[in-house]
Order: sequence, then C-alpha cells, then structure tokens
Amino acid sequence: MHPNPTEPQRVIRGAHIVTMDSSRAEYRTGYVVVEGNRIVAVGEGEPVGYDDAQIIDGIGCVLTPGLINTHHHLYQWLTRGLAVDHTLFEWLTTLYPIWGGIDADAVYVGAKGALAHLVRTGCTTSTDHHYVVPRDGGDVFGAEITAAAEVGIRFHPCRGSMDLGESAGGLPPDHIVEQLDAILEGSREAVDTWHDPSFDSMLRITLAPCSPFSVTGDLLRESALLARDLGVRLHTHLAETLDEEDFCLEKFGCRPVQYMESLGWTGSDVWYAHAVHLDDHDIGVLAASGTGAAHCPTSNARLGAGIARAADLYAAGVPLGLGVDGAASNESCCMLEEAHHAALFARARSGPRAMSVRQSLELATIGGAQVLGRENEIGSIEVGKLADLALWRIDGLAHSGITDPVAALVLGSRPPLELLLINGRDVVRRDEVCTVDEEVVARQVADEHVELVAKAG
Repeated sequence: MHPNPTEPQRVIRGAHIVTMDSSRAEYRTGYVVVEGNRIVAVGEGEPVGYDDAQIIDGIGCVLTPGLINTHHHLYQWLTRGLAVDHTLFEWLTTLYPIWGGIDADAVYVGAKGALAHLVRTGCTTSTDHHYVVPRDGGDVFGAEITAAAEVGIRFHPCRGSMDLGESAGGLPPDHIVEQLDAILEGSREAVDTWHDPSFDSMLRITLAPCSPFSVTGDLLRESALLARDLGVRLHTHLAETLDEEDFCLEKFGCRPVQYMESLGWTGSDVWYAHAVHLDDHDIGVLAASGTGAAHCPTSNARLGAGIARAADLYAAGVPLGLGVDGAASNESCCMLEEAHHAALFARARSGPRAMSVRQSLELATIGGAQVLGRENEIGSIEVGKLADLALWRIDGLAHSGITDPVAALVLGSRPPLELLLINGRDVVRRDEVCTVDEEVVARQVADEHVELVAKAG
C-alpha cells in the first residue's frame, strides 16, 4: 500500500521523537505525519501545511518506533506461574505433559491473550515460535494467525517442530513430536498458505525446529534447505544453558554454534533465541555470517540460565534484537522491561558503559527489525517506512521532570501508552486495547488455563 493523497493525514505533534534512523536523530519537540500506513514527514518544530489533517497532541509524550519482539511462545500464556523455581530442563519436563494437551482452541485463546497484552507494552511486531503440534490438536498455526489478525499486530509466526522424543533420547514426550516428512510437508504448506513477502506485510512465516536437544540433525539440515528454497527465514533456540552445551559436547562432539554451522544454520537469514553461552569464536562466527540473535534477558534470569554477552554481540556487529520469550518463563512479557533488563544486565556483566539506554532501545526497535530482515520497512521513524509507532506519556507522577525521556522509558517504570499505531491503525488508545475486549479475553484465558491444567491430571 502506497500513500494515497485522498486518505486523511494524521499529525502527531509536540512529542519528543526518537527516530532510530541511521543517524539516531531525536527531535525535542517534533512531529510525524502519517498517510494511510506510511510515514510521509518527520521533523522538528511545528508542522506546516497540514490544516486538514487530524492532529494528535503529543505534548508530554515520547514517540518511538513500535517495539519488535523477536522471540515468544504464545501458547505458554495459558501456563504462567508453574515450575517457578526449576532449571530449564526440569521446567521443560514438568511443562511438556501440560503443553501436550493444547489444541487449536487453546492456542487461539492463549495467543489472543498474549498478543493483546504485548501490544499494551508498545509492541507492534511479534514473532512466535510454536513447536508443540499434538497429533489431534487441529490447526494450531491457523489458530494463532487468526488471533494475531484480530488483535491487529504485525506477525511473524515460526512453524516450529520437534522430531526427537523421549524414546530417542530427546526431552519432549513422544506424542508431541512429528515425523520428518510430516514436518517438512507442514512447513511447506504453512509458507504456501500464509507467507506474505510484500513490503507492508502483516504476516510472514519462518521455519523453526525447536532446539538441538529436541530435533534431529536431519530435520535441521532439511529445514535449512527448504527455507532457502522457499525464501523464508530460519529460527531456533541455541546456547541457552550450560546443560545444552554439555548435551552438544556429549552427543555431537562440539559446541552448539559449531554444530549448527555444520548443518547450514548460519547466515543473514538465521537468528538464534537466547545465545547466552557463547565464546569469542562463536561470536565471531555469528558476526562474520550475519547470523542474528534474540536476547531474552528476563527469561534467562527467571530460569537462571545466565547473562548473555549482549554488549559483545552488539560491538561485534551481530544483528541483535530483544525477545520476551514464553510467558511460562517470563510472566511479565513486557517489551520495555526487556530493554530495561538488557541495559542493566549488560552493565552488571561488563561494566557501567557496556550498554547505553539508547542502545538498549535500539535493540527493541531497529535491532529487532534487522533480525527479522525488515529494517527497510519498520524499526525506525523515517519517511517511507510503515506507520508502526508508540506514543508514551511521561508527564505523570512516575516520570514528570525527568531529564532524559529515553531514560524514562528504559530505566523508569513502564509509562502509559497514549497511542499505538500498527500499519497506521489505532490498536491501543490511552493504555487500553481497542481491537479486542480485554475483559472478555481475560475470562477466556482463565477458563482455558483451568481446562488445560486439568487435562494433565
């Protein structure tokens, strides 16, 4: 969709604008003009020549690009608060029997709840890594895609998979793993049915075998070949815990990044979730190949997995975004909290100058766009880009008088979200989702949670 002069213009004026463009320009009292789903003007001061436009008062607010979530598990919204003091492998073995009971109805409700909450935290684009595909569960991928369309979020669902069950030495129960041929057929079908490569696409598909300890090398190798044949991206979990590193050393005789590199899983079309336990060589491989990473600081802390070398990844030029991860390992699922923790944990690990507040906000915006291969479309406030914008109010008690508006966002508590535009459409107004009924969705989530946990006995 191109800007149409017959479409009404909207002008956001008076806000502090953080563009995240190539020069990282900021306007202390600026304006942005939107036509349809495109940004058509950005500047400092008062806009001129827009007398017939709808004016949105941004005084007392900060305007940022919409936040981009590069790793999530939406179905886990139904299983928050379980296994809260477990290691990753203990957590997985506790929750897999519950997750094995999901079906399309549960996935729809969980995705709708998770995404409705996510947009309230300023998120305009989200991935989802869905790898639990019960044999009698119905169309779980179609269910979450329907939920995302209703919420109005830009969506990158990852067609996940597992083919290494307990009986073959993997972690997941056998009844929720698939056969290799069925996975490849389902992956091709997902891309053929839903993937939209157009500039202003609201829906793109990624292929995403789950992890080295839940899939075979054949699945990883064949998925990489298929994804490149279809022109889509690749995603998986990697180097999340020391247990995983030990698993790879024992089973494959090499570290996780070396293993994935041997199977064709490096390149500018690949990104890893977590990437916590990397050595200098691993970081060099990612940087040289353009392989990206989704940094999930809150989930990694919740599970005690460790603190990723985010500052080193950033300094090396690795495409780096942020992810909330699944709600079963990050009950808050707040994108601004990820930016907050990214800055704090980088400094805790590497010193007070390891990551600035603007760099952490960069990870949440243009960094995430780079990870998803959409830096020419989203992630910054520039003329010609899509109108995915978050307007944050910082003139209330929690933030008024703060010197640096970016510090208010990254270091302060989450400010009220005055307006969230996705593809030029209002999705949140005055901190309330306006595309779905939050109270109805909350009741549906509560009911589905009870039913799902009861299934597991």
